[in-house]
Amino acid sequence: MDALGVAIRLALYLDLAAAFGVPFFALCVAGARAALPLRGIMIATGLVGIGLSAFGLVVTAAAMAGMPVGQVDAGTISTILTDMPLGKAWAARIAGLVLLVLSAFLAAGRPGAALAAASTGGGTALGTLAWSGHGAMDEGGIGWLHLGADIAHLVAAGAWVGALLYLLLLVARPAARMDADHLRATHRALDGFSHIGTLVVAAIVASGLVNMLLLVGPSNMAALPGTLYGQLLLFKLALFAAMLGLAAANRYRLAPALRARIEADDHRGAVVALRISLALEAACAATVLALVAWLGTLQPIVATA
Repeated sequence: MDALGVAIRLALYLDLAAAFGVPFFALCVAGARAALPLRGIMIATGLVGIGLSAFGLVVTAAAMAGMPVGQVDAGTISTILTDMPLGKAWAARIAGLVLLVLSAFLAAGRPGAALAAASTGGGTALGTLAWSGHGAMDEGGIGWLHLGADIAHLVAAGAWVGALLYLLLLVARPAARMDADHLRATHRALDGFSHIGTLVVAAIVASGLVNMLLLVGPSNMAALPGTLYGQLLLFKLALFAAMLGLAAANRYRLAPALRARIEADDHRGAVVALRISLALEAACAATVLALVAWLGTLQPIVATA
């Protein structure tokens, strides 16, 4: 059951990060919108998110009731939906995903409004995952601070993951088939990410520090290597550092190289290098999300005064 729960959490993290991050990035980088089938991405991520959320609700109900997934009844699910904050968060997620799907039908006539609505719906859905993690375990002012930090962490991470997916889809086309317009759109997207990336990283770092202080505390930092939770957390931080290094390489070396190669009409090598770097960064991001899904099922090192 734990393995199934982690798998569902990971699938939701990946899907909802894309559901929010792709339209949000397209909203921020208008010059590259036409290069991707954004309407299809919005519909697909929304529908997949609804399906995963429905199955995840059944898995959660089974875990809480201590019964196999196939034996969960309507009464158990109804109790979660009506009597628990987790159920209200689930309902808000479904509403956000419905808004995401409906916004796709505005894309043809009002692309800016459609992307704004899609970002709102996807961001709402992504933020509700905080209620299934450690951020929902505290009460009072500390509880709201922890929950708010978790939501900020999720949304900022979703913006990064969505931008990575957007850029990967842009460079996935064989270099020989990339015309000048597509190459310029790719460079504009890279340049746009460099501008919003600083804010995204700042939000991830700030919210992550709040979470670490609340879950671990300064006095327990030295104990991290001796617990499974601490080992996974340290591995996650190492992967985040690797992502920062790859993002810096993209911004300061590979993006300028691509621009120079576009002007020289010799872009194949630059595209391949960028594709490899983005793939590595995306692999790190996917692994980080897998660790987050796992960490959410473990007992953290409780912060002490």
